[in-house]
Amino acid sequence: MSNLVYKLNPMPAPIPQDKLDRLAKLETATIGHFYHYGFAAPAIQPVLPGKVVAATVATLAIPGLDSTLLHHCLSQCGPGYFLAVDRLGDTKYACWGGGVTRMAAMIGLEGGCVDGPHTDTAEIKEQDFAMWSRGPSPVTTRLYNTGGGFNVPVSIGGAAVLPGYAVLADESGVLFIAPEDLDAVLAEGELKTERGLVNEAKITGGTHLGAMSGATKMVEAKTEG
Repeated sequence: MSNLVYKLNPMPAPIPQDKLDRLAKLETATIGHFYHYGFAAPAIQPVLPGKVVAATVATLAIPGLDSTLLHHCLSQCGPGYFLAVDRLGDTKYACWGGGVTRMAAMIGLEGGCVDGPHTDTAEIKEQDFAMWSRGPSPVTTRLYNTGGGFNVPVSIGGAAVLPGYAVLADESGVLFIAPEDLDAVLAEGELKTERGLVNEAKITGGTHLGAMSGATKMVEAKTEG
C-alpha cells in the first residue's frame, strides 16, 4: 500500500544463508580497504561490544517525534533480517528503546540500526540485542500516527540503502552491500583476510611494518642525499 502518509512495501527476499555465513566471517574494516559504498557514518556505533551481524536489510523511515510505524511494522520482520531505521534527519528523539528491543528479540530479529539515538541501554544489554545508533538519548518518540515508509529507499549515516541489501555490522561500524556487488565483495574480502593473516604473522615474527608495506623504501627514496 502506498499513499502520501504511509508507504508500506512487502519484505524483501532473503539473501542466501551461505553468502551471509561467509559475510559474517569478514570485518567491515577489511572490506573498507577496497569497497567505497554503503558505509554508514562513523558516528553510528554499536550499543553493545562484540556483536557481529550479517543479514538481509529491511528499511524504515519515520519522522522525528513519531514511532507509530516502527511499532506496527516490527511484527513483519524476523530471523534473517536487520532493520535499518532512517530518522529523516532527527538526532534528538529516540524511537528505539526497551519495548522495541524486547519485541525485536522475541521475534528473532538479527539486529537493528538507527540513524539517530536509542534509549534504555540497560534493557538492550538485558536482551543482549545487537544494536547500532548515534548514542543514547532520554527523549523518546510517541505514537502520533503522522506517517512514514516501510521497505522504502533510506539514508543511514549517509549511505543509500534499499530493502534487500546485505548488511555487515560489527565493532568498526555498519556496511550495507547491494546484492549485485555481494559476490565480488565476498571474494575480495576473503582474499584480503587471508593475506592479512599472513602479514600479521610476519609482524609478530619480527618484520617491521614499514619494510613490509614499502613505506620505509618510499621515505628513504625521498630523503637520500
